[in-house]
Amino acid sequence: MSPTQPVPARFHVVIVAQAGRLSYEALLFAASFRAFNPDFPGRFLIAEPQPGDRWPRDPRIANPDLRAMLTEDFGADILPFHARHFGDSYPYGNKIEMLSALPAGEPFVFFDTDTLITGDLTQVPFDFDRPSASLRVEATWPEIQLYGPGYTATWKALYDRFGLDFEASLDLSQPDEYWRRYLYFNAGFFYHRDPAEFGRRFLDYALSIRDDRPRELVCQSLDPWLDQIALPLVIHGLGGGRDALAPGWLDGSHSCHYRVLPLAYAREDQHVIDLLERISAPNKIKKILKGHDPIKRMIYQGKGAQARALFDRANLPRREQVIRNTLKREKLWLR
Repeated sequence: MSPTQPVPARFHVVIVAQAGRLSYEALLFAASFRAFNPDFPGRFLIAEPQPGDRWPRDPRIANPDLRAMLTEDFGADILPFHARHFGDSYPYGNKIEMLSALPAGEPFVFFDTDTLITGDLTQVPFDFDRPSASLRVEATWPEIQLYGPGYTATWKALYDRFGLDFEASLDLSQPDEYWRRYLYFNAGFFYHRDPAEFGRRFLDYALSIRDDRPRELVCQSLDPWLDQIALPLVIHGLGGGRDALAPGWLDGSHSCHYRVLPLAYAREDQHVIDLLERISAPNKIKKILKGHDPIKRMIYQGKGAQARALFDRANLPRREQVIRNTLKREKLWLR
């Protein structure tokens, strides 16, 4: 994994956090980030939705001790933003709308809060002129119906809608009508040179799909997949793609998108679990994290170890749903 592109001297790392589970995940993210990036040259930004018509309750981080630890102990800058199009009806839209609050023209990397940073991010060979996102993804969308349309017709309708070159997006090493042939990402991380440019396109595409879906999408669910439907279109339109970042860095040596703690304990490498338990051990952070019952039970009361004992990491089920069902059966699906 030798760098092939010069990394800008300064870029920003951003997550979105709000009241509830995301604020506790943000604390774990922050602790892991600073463990490997104590002198990070850019800003560590936590985008926080503000009260407004799109939220029935105040979405801001409610725990004052948690908030203080994020800013004072881990050096985060809280960045307020307003949800004008999504909010409570589609919380995943936060990662779209928060981009307008980031410093325009300055490179950024976004991560979901349910991520641990496991390396020095300045080592990652980002080419911010060629955006990309997480390829740790399953065939979650579209769900092909018995009488069609298929993958080609569904995705091509979207590329045609926005005047994009559909053929150039295909991985021709994969069979026709196999989901991996088509550009599809998990939105657990993404990056670009300019959040304003990326955000405008992301918002325009997402709203167009939501409010005036092509007829090929009539039978498809957009919730919770809307961000991941629009994301490959944005990345392709801005000159990026699946090969823009060398494999093995993010979702690899330098980050782990664990999604939920039971999945982390079930399937992640031991060094990730060791990091998780090390950063959550100090009394100051433990006192706060115990305020979230799933974290308390998984990390501090041994439920994570029970979940881990159910699986052989060298021979995991191919489908995540099988792991989920096993954890649910054992009453270990805590989130």
